[in-house]
Amino acid sequence: MQDSLSAGYSNAHLPHMHLQRSHPEPIRVGVIGVGNMGQHHTRVLSLLKDVELVGVSDVNAERGIDTASKYRVRFFEDYRDLLTHVDAVCIAVPTRLHHAVGMACLQAGVHVLIEKPIAASIAEAESLVNAAAESQCILQVGHIERFNPAFQELSKVLKTEELLALEAHRMSPYSDRANDVSVVLDLMIHDIDLLLELAAAPVVKLTASGSRAHGSGYLDYVTATLGFANGIVATLTSSKVTHRKIRRIAAHCKNSLTEADFLNNEILIHRQTTANYSTDYGQVLYRQDGLIEKVYTSNIEPLHAELEHFVSCVRGGNQPSVGGEQALKALRLASLIEQMALDGQAWQTQEVEASLMASPTVAV
Repeated sequence: MQDSLSAGYSNAHLPHMHLQRSHPEPIRVGVIGVGNMGQHHTRVLSLLKDVELVGVSDVNAERGIDTASKYRVRFFEDYRDLLTHVDAVCIAVPTRLHHAVGMACLQAGVHVLIEKPIAASIAEAESLVNAAAESQCILQVGHIERFNPAFQELSKVLKTEELLALEAHRMSPYSDRANDVSVVLDLMIHDIDLLLELAAAPVVKLTASGSRAHGSGYLDYVTATLGFANGIVATLTSSKVTHRKIRRIAAHCKNSLTEADFLNNEILIHRQTTANYSTDYGQVLYRQDGLIEKVYTSNIEPLHAELEHFVSCVRGGNQPSVGGEQALKALRLASLIEQMALDGQAWQTQEVEASLMASPTVAV
């Protein structure tokens, strides 16, 4: 009987059957914390293909209900009630809550994308990494600049260059957002992650200094200088008190200077050349001393690319490009920079290596 039925299907039915089989079940996702960043997660998830936005949760019930109503999903007053309805969650709660919320999700067998920094302390971050491994769940951390088209293109350019030094500037005017952490954990940690990726070598020398502009007790302006084992040096400057928003990385190479502007999604490569155009009588009509190349980048929203990557990892079981281990490495270095900026110390090779292997608590 089964053979007869099979024989009865014409070739015209086969493409339709193939499409039905290849169409994946949607990944069910929720958002925990719908403040500033959580609102963006909710917006993008509602637009992603093969994703079902199930619901949101927030301690502010009014804000949570408004968001749920806007996207026509359920509101969960207690985020733990959301976990039985989803495959994955995006966590965008204050840093001090990352560990408790992240652990509850991972222990429930739910895949997690958690905003940066991964946790409020090295010990909490290590706990999350271990929990993800034990539960065999995806743990991705929201180092969103990895998905910025300008950084993607910068990485490609530098693969063909001999890198000597890096400069990162990340400045913002003061705001009430993320005022529970220092500028190191709020802003600089983005560039720490990017520079670790670009330099691809251990840090062996480090100095840092900073200042406070407000009465919160947290550092608002910090500059750090890093020396890597492969000879590359880097400087990072981050500020919460600069009256202009800046997001830039400059790569000083043997044969070029490459500048990446993350705000304007622009890459410029400066090269030194000398070309003279002269008449038959030796008079110089035109002289070219430099050449600027502009690299075109895509216009994809970094958060859209980040969430697509997360969903792809959940569906395929692949490890994310910025998982718990990478985020933990960035947090260790951020913690050390913050400690140095507060203490005014300068450490070298053995002291840096020993400190990066220790587990200091980050002030939050």
